[in-house]
Amino acid sequence: MSPSSTQINKYLKSLQKHLADEHPDNPTLANAVKSFRKMDYVGHSMGLLSKDESYATCVTWWPMIAVLGTFSAGKSTYINSYLDMPLQRTGTQAVDDKFTVICYSRHNEAKTLPGIALDADPRFPFFQISRSIDEISEAGQERIDAYLQLKTCPSENIRGKILIDSPGFDADDQRASTLRLTQHIINLSDLVLVFFDARHPEPKAMQDTLAYLVSASVNRADANKFLYILNQIDVTAQEDNPEEVVSAWQRSLAEVGLVTGRFYRIYNPKAAVPIANPSVKERFEKKRLEDIADINARMHQIEVERSYRIVGKLEQTAKGIKNQIVSKLSDMLNKWKSRVILFDSLAVITFAILAGIALTLSDSWNLLKALPSELMQGETSALVITTLLVISILYSHFSIRRAVANNILKKLADEIGNDHEAYKQYTQAFNKSTAAYRPMFLNGPAGWNEVTEQTLDEIINEANDYIQALNDQFTNPSGNGEENSQV
Repeated sequence: MSPSSTQINKYLKSLQKHLADEHPDNPTLANAVKSFRKMDYVGHSMGLLSKDESYATCVTWWPMIAVLGTFSAGKSTYINSYLDMPLQRTGTQAVDDKFTVICYSRHNEAKTLPGIALDADPRFPFFQISRSIDEISEAGQERIDAYLQLKTCPSENIRGKILIDSPGFDADDQRASTLRLTQHIINLSDLVLVFFDARHPEPKAMQDTLAYLVSASVNRADANKFLYILNQIDVTAQEDNPEEVVSAWQRSLAEVGLVTGRFYRIYNPKAAVPIANPSVKERFEKKRLEDIADINARMHQIEVERSYRIVGKLEQTAKGIKNQIVSKLSDMLNKWKSRVILFDSLAVITFAILAGIALTLSDSWNLLKALPSELMQGETSALVITTLLVISILYSHFSIRRAVANNILKKLADEIGNDHEAYKQYTQAFNKSTAAYRPMFLNGPAGWNEVTEQTLDEIINEANDYIQALNDQFTNPSGNGEENSQV
């Protein structure tokens, strides 16, 4: 076992122990780690994973909340209010140009750690993200600190959770990098708070940003994890028209595809515009308190949603390998085989024609006819010619194999688009299936057999059992017995 795979194995053991200690009465998540280990076996066998990778590191095992929005939407002010401490810098200009992962620390003093702390720690959502940074930044891995930072704080509100504050989309010069990392965060998060700035009466001015935020959330199976928050609504108090402001935003978002979902209307009383009219102030404050309570309730609920997310990811990945990846790889291999056979045939015909021309021009047909007798007499010239011909044909064959495989992968990149993780998996598995040492007559992708298929079926059944166990823990339709305790 290589040092890297030993490190992953050590991490999985530590993770399993931590989850077992954290929830001694609910072994669901600890058992899920075992199922991820099984799936790693399939991934390694098929080449979908390299030896230093694990599907378990593709999910966040801690409840995770992402905070997105434009730079002036009040994200940092909201986070400071939630933490009840001034952790994040605030201002009307772009003050945060990095993704900030915020987690609990028992130390009384808040600390800021460099991005490498996240890149090297598999417990956090940016584990080995420098591999992606290398692809999107010319400066490479040393620039990891330009994108990420880790902040720790003693706030009890963040204990047991991970909070991620994103840079404003319209404030970051490295926009492509920001959007890509944002998508990574969205996929891993249990809850996504999307902030809009009520102070901008013309939301169409940020149509590009809105289009991205909306496209990242609509038409997703987990679209209910997105909360749309219209912040700093206190600026509308003088005109007393919050409904019109909300309607304007809803119309603008509908134009870029968001036609469902609820808007929360909040503001920070400490940073709010004074509201002189007592009745208006009371109405605004009542609405703010109601919406803040709903948001906090959802943030508290992510402990439960985290468990379902992880189990759901387990089942989704297993089914994806069985029903999609294997089918796609099989189609790619069939195309590869048929094209290699075609080009091999053309190559053999070409060699035969060239050899015939060469033998005719050199008047070597008599040598070829006399090959058996020459061999019997120890003559080697004909054997050398034959050997060189065979070597040329083999070299041509393996060159054709690689060229055809590269052409298929190039077309795959165009089909998949920006899904770099999917492309990476297909590339690794396809290269293993088309490796020079693997005979062409073997059916199916490398590593795909009855054992791996049975293993995936076991994982899918285990995921269903985990979901049932979670349902038994969090629900009690009959009303009988003691109340179930939450994770």
